[in-house]
Amino acid sequence: MSRISVRGFAVASATAVTTVGAIAGVATGNAAQPSDDNFEATAAGTTLLADIPAGEQAQVQVSSLSEQADVQAAAADAAAKKTAEEAARIRAAKDAEAKKEAADKAAAEAKAEKERKEQEAQERASRSAARDITSFSAQGSYSISEVKSMARQMMGSDQFQCFSNIVDHESGWNYRASNPSSGAYGLVQALPGSKMASAGADWQTNPATQIKWGLSYMDGRYGSPCGAWSFWQANRWY
Repeated sequence: MSRISVRGFAVASATAVTTVGAIAGVATGNAAQPSDDNFEATAAGTTLLADIPAGEQAQVQVSSLSEQADVQAAAADAAAKKTAEEAARIRAAKDAEAKKEAADKAAAEAKAEKERKEQEAQERASRSAARDITSFSAQGSYSISEVKSMARQMMGSDQFQCFSNIVDHESGWNYRASNPSSGAYGLVQALPGSKMASAGADWQTNPATQIKWGLSYMDGRYGSPCGAWSFWQANRWY
């Protein structure tokens, strides 16, 4: 019989052996000593590999290795899944951050564009509210201070300084200034001077007519007198 077969049987056998040993010990005056078989009998009730027929031991070993491989594979799959989920989480966070940055940039650009358009609308409204040339009585001659006063009244206060800067360089506020070599004429040195006839037939003698034409030219080509002044600073002409 195998050393270990059924747990209950083994325990019962061990108990019997112990009992017999105890009796014998009393008879001889020696204490009974537990045998190695007692420990084997009371051990865990699993079958020892040595107790399995030789032909079946290989199958048991293969089965055990297969179970270990399955456990390791499951652990590897779980680790790979966790890694993939973490990578996906990081990618999603980066994508969300990039989308937020793009949205913030677009919102900032839209706000800036809106403010620019509002500013332009205010400037146009300011210029539209300015006095027309018909508001000024024709005179035989005009002083520089009178011409400047006309200009202030014909445009928004935010544009006057830019307009004045250009006129300072072009004509020194002399509405009869003429360039004999190029044919440029007037406050803003229109080239040729006859272009200003579109603003009024008195373009040669009326500074208000010249200012009107100059504002129209600057607005049409540069958006405003300040736009014209920026170009003038970079190129020394406009």
